[in-house]
Order: sequence, then structure tokens, then C-alpha cells
Amino acid sequence: MKLTIRFISALIFVASLSQVSVAAEVQLDKIEAVVNQDLILSSDLANMKHDLVKRYQESGQTLPNAEDINKQVLDKLISDRLQLQVAAKMGLRISDAQLDQTLEQIAKKQNQTLMQMRADLEKSGTNYQAFVNSVRDEITINEVRQVQVRRRINITDQEVQQMIDRINQQGEQKVEFHFAHILLKISPDTSAEKKLEIDQEANDLVQKIQNGADITELARQYSEGPKAAEGGDWGWRKMDAIPSLFVDNLKESNNKDDIIGPFYSRMGVHIIKVLDKKGDVSVLTEEVNARHILIKPNIILGDDKVKELLTTLRQQILDGTKTFAELAKEYSQDPGSAVKGGELGWADPTMYVPEFRDMALTEEVGEISPPFHTVHGWHILQVLDKRQSDTTDKATKQKAYTMLFRQRFPAEVYAWLNEIRQEAYIKITNPDYIIEEE
Repeated sequence: MKLTIRFISALIFVASLSQVSVAAEVQLDKIEAVVNQDLILSSDLANMKHDLVKRYQESGQTLPNAEDINKQVLDKLISDRLQLQVAAKMGLRISDAQLDQTLEQIAKKQNQTLMQMRADLEKSGTNYQAFVNSVRDEITINEVRQVQVRRRINITDQEVQQMIDRINQQGEQKVEFHFAHILLKISPDTSAEKKLEIDQEANDLVQKIQNGADITELARQYSEGPKAAEGGDWGWRKMDAIPSLFVDNLKESNNKDDIIGPFYSRMGVHIIKVLDKKGDVSVLTEEVNARHILIKPNIILGDDKVKELLTTLRQQILDGTKTFAELAKEYSQDPGSAVKGGELGWADPTMYVPEFRDMALTEEVGEISPPFHTVHGWHILQVLDKRQSDTTDKATKQKAYTMLFRQRFPAEVYAWLNEIRQEAYIKITNPDYIIEEE
């Protein structure tokens, strides 16, 4: 595929008193990196850096130095391009309807309409179309990760049973940790001498933290982990959502200000500090019994036509001319539920994709939702009943599997990203921006 080069050029004209015009050419947009067939330009770096700096300022966090920011931003741009290239090879495409729905959800979280959010973005100097494109890219990256990483995770029955035993021992008591993390990478090719240097660096960092240094500041300077740009801050995490490579070291017995590490994994050397802890909270899970009709767009039947058809079917159910079950058997393209009149049975809504989960939780019992879009297609949904979670063996087994999957997912994403990097052609033109690969 031919390289696509985007150039931004400008001429500056200065009029002299004698009315003589002189034109000066501005330097062309520089190429910062080549990622297979794609180019990353200085303008790409500047745009993402602007957004990152803005988030730091809004959160009141201290900015890393300019060199570290540039390295972190370029590293993310490279990772994003690689994942988007994988998505393109798969033929993964985000529909306009899915994009619009996501934008509306973003605006809703900010208590704004879509038009209000757009006005605020443009007022702050953000190009709205560039923002929309970035949202589309983020959705694409999230979906390609789900597809590629899910098949890498194998969970055995024995592991599920061990987790069930742990759940039963803990009951419904949940401990949450707010922690920060530093990773110093080590690869199989790292020399023994270099490993000793990294070990010493890790011990020095622990000493600094023990002496009162801010781990988030140190993470921005030294960490090569996935949260480095956020100061290594993983936020609040329940035990079942903490990555598995941390779980063996971060225990429920740990308390605020505890420093854990250095400890080792296949990725390198880790240091964790517990910023805060809360727990002993009883959590009850709400389950829903729902049914739905799914119709998938195609070349003949586009998004608008599918939405129109589902609106018509919904009205027929409301008018009483057809039943939900009849229409589900006739129209639904979910083979598992269509034969049962669209019924999905009792389930924890968190097992569904986000849009379906949210609709199942917010709809009142008996109501039929308007048509809504997910990665699977267009749906209408009816909640037949809701209840607090009854901890049956089946529900506990599903919960155990989900916990194991969530624990392993971050580490597998990291490993997959490293693999596609190693297989790619990557050339960074500015040596100051190179992040050393051990």
C-alpha cells in the first residue's frame, strides 16, 4: 500500500512600506514515525499532546517534562495505528449509528445535549470532526482488542472451581483498592548486567517512595506500564477487577500507604503503592429476565430501514395486533433466543454488551424499549422481571469465570500489543522520542 503523506504548508506574506510583498515558506509537517504503511506527523503528535495536557490541567495534576510527554504520546500513537491496521485487515467497521449512539452517551454523562457538547468543544478550540474521528478510533480499538485478546484467554474448569471456592469463602464482602503502579520492562533478551541495573533502579524507586516521594510523579518519569501517562494510577478496583499479575502480590490484608514490591512478572519489575482502601461492603447483583428482537443491517437493509422496521414491530406489539413472541420467532436474527420467542432468561446484565446492559437495567418491567444499536445490530427489548441476585451454582460459576477473565485481560492486551509491535515495521525519526526496548 502506498504511503499516504499529509503535508501542511503555508506562505507568510509581509507587506513593506514600499508595497513590496515577500513570501516565506513555513517548514513542512515533519514525519515523526513510520508504522508499516502509515505515517505519524508532528501535527498528530501536537494534537494528542494538546489533549493530554488539557486533561492534566483539568485534573490539577502536575505535568511531566516535555520530553516524557512526547515519548508517551508517540508511543500511544504507534500502538493506536497498529491496532487500527489490525481492525482494517479484519474488515472491522464502526457504523455511523453506533458512533452517534456513543457520542450521545458521552454528552449525556456530561449532562449535555450533543449540540451543547459540540459547542463547548469548539469554544475550547477543539475541532469537532477530529474529536468524532478520535471517538470512532477508540471504539474500533476497543472492539479489535476484544476480538483478538478474548481468544488468547483460556480458563480451565479447575481454575473456575478454585475461584468459586474463593468467592464462597469471601461471601459478598468486597474490598476495593486505589493504587498506583510502576513497571520497569525486562524482556527475555535483556542481558544479566542490564537486569542488575533495572533491579537497582527499582530498589531506588522504592526507597524514594518510602521517603515520601509521590509515586504518581515517579510513574510519569520512569514507568513503562499501561498507566504511565496517568501517573500509574489504576483508580479504584475491586479484587475481581485487579489484573492477575497484581493479585498474587496485592492482598486483601494490605492497607493504605503499603508499598508492594519490587516483584517480577514476564513483563518486568513492578512496584505498587496502595493509595487508599475501602471494603466490607455488601454487594447485591440485580438480575433481569428479558427478551429481545435482533435485526442486523445488510447491503439491502441499511441502519435506517432496520430501525424503521423495528419501530413498526414495536408498535404492532403495543397495539396488540401481534405478540412479542410471534414477531421474535418471525424476525429475530438471534437464533438462540428467537425459537423461544426472544427470551434470554435470567441473567446478570453485566454479561451483555454495554448498550444492551444499560437498556436492560434502565427499562421498567413490562416496557418495550425503542430501537437501539449494539455491535450485534439493532434491537428492541422488553424486561419481563427483575430480582436481586440469587446465588445459585450457575450464577456463581459465571461470576467466577468473569472475574478470571477480567483479571487476565489487561496482561493479555499488553502481551498482544507487544507481539504486533515486534511484527511491524516501525521507524522513529527523532532519536529523542525512542522508548528503549530491552
